[in-house]
Formats: sequence, C-alpha cells, structure tokens
Amino acid sequence: MPLDLNKLGHLVAVAEEGSLTRAAARLHLSQQALSTSVRVLEREVGVPLLARDSGGVTVLPAGAALLEDARVLLGMSRTALRRARQLGRGGTRTLRVGHTPAVTGDELVALLAPSAAGDADSDADPDRAAALTPEIHQRYPAELTAALLAADLDVGLCRGMAPAYGLARTTLRHQRLHLAVASDHPLAARDTVALWALADETFMVWGTPGYSDYTDLLLDHCRNAGFEPRAERTTRQGTPPVTAVVGTRHLAFVTTPPGPAAGGGARVLALEPPIHAPLHALHLPHTTDPERTAFLARLTA
Repeated sequence: MPLDLNKLGHLVAVAEEGSLTRAAARLHLSQQALSTSVRVLEREVGVPLLARDSGGVTVLPAGAALLEDARVLLGMSRTALRRARQLGRGGTRTLRVGHTPAVTGDELVALLAPSAAGDADSDADPDRAAALTPEIHQRYPAELTAALLAADLDVGLCRGMAPAYGLARTTLRHQRLHLAVASDHPLAARDTVALWALADETFMVWGTPGYSDYTDLLLDHCRNAGFEPRAERTTRQGTPPVTAVVGTRHLAFVTTPPGPAAGGGARVLALEPPIHAPLHALHLPHTTDPERTAFLARLTA
C-alpha cells in the first residue's frame, strides 16, 4: 500500500513539536483527528512509530527511520507541485538559492550574475530564453538543511557541510583561503604570512569546533601545518567573515582577496603556501529542476 503523504506530514509535525497538542495547533487539526491519522499510519506501516505518555511523544527507532524518508518524500512532492504550477502558469523562472554566512555577498554576485543574464543554452530552447531570477536567502547550516529538505529552497551554497540524509552534495570549486586581521594588528603591515608561523595566535571561527564541518575543516589546515590551533567562536554571526576580526587581536580564514577590507577595519593577507576551501552546493536529488541543473552545470564546467 502506498504511503499517504498527508499522514507522513502529520507524523513529521508531531515529531518536530514533540506533542500532539502543539502539532494539531500547527496543522489546524483537532487533536483527535491528528491522533487518528498517526495511528492509521502506524497500522499501515505495521509497527509502532511513536511512544505516547503524559509528557508528550517520543519517536521510536522505526519512526525515526520513516521520518528521514518522509521529509525527503514531502520535499520531492512539493518540488513536483511547484514545477507543474510554474510551467502551467508561465511567468518568470525563479531559482531559490540559500547560502550560509561562509559564502560572501561578493561571491554570490559572481556566481549568480550569469544566471540572472539568462542561461548559456537559452538560444537552443526558446521556452527557456527568459532571464532566470535568482532569489537569495541567507541561512545558518541547520536552517539551510531544513529548507532544502522542505523544498523551500532549490539549492544551498555552503562550505564543508556534510549533506544530511536525503540531500546530495556537489563540489563546485575550490577557493583560495586568505587570512584576515584587524587593521591595527601587528601582522597587518605584512602582505603574506605562512600558516605554520601562527601557532601562537587565536583563530576566530563561526561554528563550535566538533559541531561544525566548516570550522573543523579550517582548523584541520592548522593541524596539517604542524600545530593545534586555539579557536574562539565569533559573536558576529551572520555578518561577512572578514568583519569577525575587527576590534580583536584574532585571525580569521576568509576568501576575501588580499588587501584592505571591512571599510578599512581589517586587512587580508595572502597565505603562502596556498590552502583552499571547497564551495559546495546541496540539493534534493531525484527531482526535476532544469534551472538548478543548468546552474550547477555552469558552475562545475
């Protein structure tokens, strides 16, 4: 028997809310109707999915396994519905692009400018000749993953993020890393610096070491240079990475080109020998999205 997408959506809501009462309010259903829907789903699956007690609900192992696939199936169904509506109604094609703060605004402009001007293959297909409108959304890593799985975004740009269950990851390119310091830092008078010589410095990072793939990737560069780095998490979350060092004595890895930055508050030094960080795209696989396909093909060509 095929799984009912509505019932899967009910299961996801209950699991996320941890309560039938809160999930029912979120879905604008009565608690009895929601409870019945989940119990019918359990009968169809043939095993218990949730444990219920006075404190709320707990997701059982079978439920956790189904939830992973349920989120993917629901996202795929929303993608299919959105594409059918777009084709049926015509109008402007939109590519909804999410990005983490590690991907800067300047990089987004460079990545998206060709799409905004029209796809390179538009002459071969008159129906696709209209300019593609990019819709940009900054998201923190966990928010980016959730939005991609829910099909609220078409593609997510990030660095070093491991793809969550149900998402595919494409490496678009590797970009050279540089080092940012405050303009009054002793190193600011230099043009280049070697990473191995910075063992006594503190590095500003954006995620908590051990819980952020990109932070761990950056700190591993230090370890590969022969030292265990000291790291401090910036309080300037969501701002351009190069600004993290302003007013501090710390250093930060950035992709901003060498030279003055942050309105003169920072300076970017070239690292020698060069080191690099990947630029990744996350997306829902097994979905038809010509705009996303063209976008990724252009960036990986």
